[in-house]
Amino acid sequence: MNLKLIIEYDGTDYHGWQIQPNGRTVQEVLEGALCEILREKVRLHASGRTDAGVHAAGQVAHLHCPRPVDLRKLQRGLNALTPPDIAVKELESAADSFDARRDARSRLYEYRIWNGRWASALLRRFTCHVHRPLDLTAMEEAMAALEGEHDFSSFQASGCDAAHPIRRVHSSTLTRDGDLLVYRIEANAYLRHMVRNIVGTLMEVGWGERTPSEFAALLKLGDRTLAGPTAPPQGLFLVEVKYEQTVAQAPSASMTLNRFAPE
Repeated sequence: MNLKLIIEYDGTDYHGWQIQPNGRTVQEVLEGALCEILREKVRLHASGRTDAGVHAAGQVAHLHCPRPVDLRKLQRGLNALTPPDIAVKELESAADSFDARRDARSRLYEYRIWNGRWASALLRRFTCHVHRPLDLTAMEEAMAALEGEHDFSSFQASGCDAAHPIRRVHSSTLTRDGDLLVYRIEANAYLRHMVRNIVGTLMEVGWGERTPSEFAALLKLGDRTLAGPTAPPQGLFLVEVKYEQTVAQAPSASMTLNRFAPE
């Protein structure tokens, strides 16, 4: 059986999605639970890696189960054996050919900024606190340059193993709800730290430290050293992964977290 999972996790206490020798990861915890239930090792393949401290409302993964299983019991067992900061929201059978990474057509990310004088005690794990006022008009003007197909080398972290830096951004938006700013970007794929590097540079635009035209020029320069700092990981969410035939959708990060927002 080829199974498709939609997973939600708070990445605060994890060294990202992918198994690695120097820290606990989401993949490691889930595969450990699967091994305990199925009594043999299996490998989860995700739509993409998330870095240490990054969250997900709709990570998609697939696994080739060695034998037929009761999907409801498997989902119940996984949620019982994993800690409360990981939840398998959907689990269903998929076509034998389904591949969570290769079949993905786009990924939607959200970066949340708490732009108030004081940090939020309730949202500190899920937002980046920025106390200096941000000029949203200037940031929105700069963001317009991101849409379309570009070389995103200026926003690519060192050590990125991507075959090339060309990516297509389908949409890039910024909204405000009180002190909460939400930046949303949908693209066919991403380079390492691409979203966080974009946000760090957009914040410089919001502070008046660079102009929207200077931000747009970065795309043509292709030089990471000229862009802004990498924004902290806790504000970033993988919200949804989209396929040709739409998979069951998880709630957006906004829907998931708004219940914690101060009234």
